[in-house]
Amino acid sequence: MLEHLTASPARPARVVIMGANGFVGGALRRRLDAAGVGVLALGRGEIDLLAPGAGGRLAERLRPDDAFVAVSALAPVKNLEMLQANIVMLRAMVEALGRVPPAHLVNIGSDAVFGDEPLPLTEASPKAPGSLHGVMHAAREIAFAEIKAPLATLRPTLIYGADDPHNGYGPNRFRRLAAEGKEIALFGEGEERRDHILVEDVAELAYRALIHRSRGSLNCVTGQVWSFREIASMVANLSEPPVPVRGSPRQGPMPHNGHRPFDPAAIAAAFPDFRATPLPEGLARVHTELASRRHA
Repeated sequence: MLEHLTASPARPARVVIMGANGFVGGALRRRLDAAGVGVLALGRGEIDLLAPGAGGRLAERLRPDDAFVAVSALAPVKNLEMLQANIVMLRAMVEALGRVPPAHLVNIGSDAVFGDEPLPLTEASPKAPGSLHGVMHAAREIAFAEIKAPLATLRPTLIYGADDPHNGYGPNRFRRLAAEGKEIALFGEGEERRDHILVEDVAELAYRALIHRSRGSLNCVTGQVWSFREIASMVANLSEPPVPVRGSPRQGPMPHNGHRPFDPAAIAAAFPDFRATPLPEGLARVHTELASRRHA
């Protein structure tokens, strides 16, 4: 749950986004720019968190009245080398924030810190990461909690959007295949049911946490689950002409036992007027945005 330290919304003096050129960081930067909030956008070109001395160089860019948003990560974490690199990046950020503690710290985490039970998952669900990616995000939560600043950790579930760089199985891969006129191949029959959130909704929740100087944790979810076959069919029907969707022999068990729902009650409690974009609406929005880019 989130606790708002500023009841009435107030702009931070400045928001430092570490990872501003990435998928989520870029969406948050656009949201802050639209609201007229001052932003210091940092990416690898400005501060390479893997380079020696990165913590000191980052500290030189910080001010005590900053709100700092930690987005930078090498994700998804697929092996021990990637996990080690993320710990090096985390150490640099923690070193900098230890030298110049911010007025507010927002960590963009992941629902991967949770196990698969009990369902539906909530902010109070046990942390039992079953992947190296989840271990990395659990380590970030523990390390950032040592910083002397109000900490809000946002844990998005599966994110989709026009600028997704990962091409992960689901909406992002499906729409790329459809755009190329290729069939969409499912794992098994695509019967797994998962929650998917639009990246602009994640940015909106982060923005609201910033203007309320919130602390605590919040799962960035919609509260609705859709099967991958349903998602593929929606994407296929948006393409012109529609592309086929087919199943394939499944290799191994279904991730997360095929069902990973979330309870969105904490979002409603923290931000009663927030409305998560329903998946059909979000997919149509992404399709329209990408079509307009191609025709620009």
